[in-house]
Amino acid sequence: MICETRHSGYVRHIMNIIPVKRALLSVSDKLGVVEFAQHLTRLGVDLISTGGTSKMLREAGISHRQVDEITGLPEMLDGRVKTLHPKIHGGILARRDEHAKEVNQHGIEWIDMVVVNFYPFEKVVSQNKNITFDEAIEYIDIGGPTMVRAAAKNAAFVAAVTDPNDYASIITELEKTQGLSLETRKTLARKVFGLTAHYDAMIYRYFEEGPEYLDLQLEKITELRYGENPHQKASAYQLKPSSSGILNAKQHQGKPLSYNNILDAEAAVTCVSEFDEPACVIVKHANPCGAAQAATINEAYQRAYEADSLSAFGGIVALNKPCTKEIAASITSIFMEVVIAPAYTQEALSLFSAKPNLRILEMPVKQNEAWEMKYITGGLLLQEKDTQIITVHDLKVVTHAQPKPEELDAMLFAWRVLKHIKSNGILIAKHNTTIGIGAGQVSRIDAVDLAIRKAKQNIQDSILASDAFFPFRDSIDSIAKTGVRAIIQPGGSMRDEEVIAACNENNIAMVFTGKRCFRH
Repeated sequence: MICETRHSGYVRHIMNIIPVKRALLSVSDKLGVVEFAQHLTRLGVDLISTGGTSKMLREAGISHRQVDEITGLPEMLDGRVKTLHPKIHGGILARRDEHAKEVNQHGIEWIDMVVVNFYPFEKVVSQNKNITFDEAIEYIDIGGPTMVRAAAKNAAFVAAVTDPNDYASIITELEKTQGLSLETRKTLARKVFGLTAHYDAMIYRYFEEGPEYLDLQLEKITELRYGENPHQKASAYQLKPSSSGILNAKQHQGKPLSYNNILDAEAAVTCVSEFDEPACVIVKHANPCGAAQAATINEAYQRAYEADSLSAFGGIVALNKPCTKEIAASITSIFMEVVIAPAYTQEALSLFSAKPNLRILEMPVKQNEAWEMKYITGGLLLQEKDTQIITVHDLKVVTHAQPKPEELDAMLFAWRVLKHIKSNGILIAKHNTTIGIGAGQVSRIDAVDLAIRKAKQNIQDSILASDAFFPFRDSIDSIAKTGVRAIIQPGGSMRDEEVIAACNENNIAMVFTGKRCFRH
């Protein structure tokens, strides 16, 4: 089959199937390249290679020519220049019709397929925080992107292969048709420009924090049944090349995650990742309803569940230590939507299997992302994640009453959870366990009243945490009628002295953090 296009006053004939007689292989990710080269050789493809790829092919006994045999020049400038030559790029970029005479005149050989991927710039820079600028820029690939962009531009005649996952299908097509179709070449070209756009964008982000332009590459992972409500369509996309997060969790059992499951699971994992000691967080509607830190993961789960067992119904459970059979037995006796843990005992998985609809996710719970985004109409907001850690040395006691050591511990625990509660947010805790949470209220006094109501009789000898300052003493007057003994808040209100006075009148200890933790 031949496609016709009009160009520069004449009709160009583009073959649907092009034979692959010569291929250039130069890859950083060498996964599967030897086997791929063996298949190509078996199909009679002439191979050209460079550097480390050539060394691998030579050790595997695969016949090929090195680039310097084509160009007549050795690799130079510490390998910075090896493929940047007319006899390479002419063979890639030349059209098989109007450029044939010029190609023959200069002794250029056609290159029908370019198999290239890039130096791992992002991986090296992200895994080595101490890497110097001079070291980092050595991982910026020049020849690779140049070759595949050239091949992709000339997709009418050349195949550009950048993904080792495509090797098998390419061999299958070559065996079946003795060539590659125009549709395959166009698909491969599309991948190239997506890859080079992402590659350049991550280098740009390295050079400039808070970049002027932000390029994102997102891959559709799944079509969701619906969005927040059944009448809303929804899909899940993964930010490439990320391999972390909920979308990459191993699902042992259960129905596919829903839109709301994903949002709630993200909230639960992000919160529980605050803790190194055994901890459990239970989330409903993107807010923690129970959280606890304890000596064992079993105790942490039990405390988190009992903190608000009514709200926990149908919730998301996140653990930062392996899930035990004791926890599994408890969860299977009630209704939960999702369980997330870094690992599971075999006994726990066996118990969960009795609830086939329960979603069981296995994933690391420590989060490494430094930024978070929120979509708004016509754009998005980008901010650093709130990774601040408040220690006892950051606290300023502003009242006559001094907080006890156990109250200070409870305050520091509460602050870690409070960061993940929608503002206005109030949290009441004791013994490193939440007992009352007032989240997402339009006034601070409403959030206080809700948290007090949730705490019930457990409020005696507890502490209260506020994500922002108290604008008036009315909240303190309400708190004074309960058993709350200490308060942690940012401070910074025009009426701080009035609020401090209210605490002094009621013998309540209060500390300022000097930092707030709003979450909208």
